[in-house]
Amino acid sequence: MFERSDETLIKQALKGKKSAWVTLVKRYEKNLYNYCLRMVSNPDDALDLMQDIFIAVFRGLANFRGDSPFKGWLFRIAHYRCIEYYRRKKPMQSLDDVPEQEGESSEVCPEHQFHSSQQNTALHKAMKVLPVNQKLVVELKFFQQCTFDDISQQLGISTNTAKSRLYSALDKLRDQLEVSYV
Repeated sequence: MFERSDETLIKQALKGKKSAWVTLVKRYEKNLYNYCLRMVSNPDDALDLMQDIFIAVFRGLANFRGDSPFKGWLFRIAHYRCIEYYRRKKPMQSLDDVPEQEGESSEVCPEHQFHSSQQNTALHKAMKVLPVNQKLVVELKFFQQCTFDDISQQLGISTNTAKSRLYSALDKLRDQLEVSYV
């Protein structure tokens, strides 16, 4: 099936075509929600944050210049909204409040599903310990599959700083996960 480009959808949305905006939202809502969930570790907060991001994107759609892909622009806005979220919610919530991820397939072996669930929970707990700037780099590198150049451009840092933050975060994650399994 023919899929319209983001640029075409943006032009149509700016002309007032509601279905074009809905198509853009549907195209990115799952990735954006998962990004927000990994960043804030709370499903309700992730939904609120995702809605806030889409409202900001809609209001600023006319300012999108098209210098970079729409997805990059969207996730750059998401990045700033996540930073705002952390600034508003300074006191960190307890590690016991980490939501457990549900399995996606009911055909998976229960034992495998149990171990996978434990690993996901341990990873979420370990990610919560990371400083926001390191968490963002891990998110962009592993969950959004961005290159170091993309990360440096999105976060406004040098490529070496992005690498440094990633390696430092990986060291902390390794230490946290080793403690979890001991």
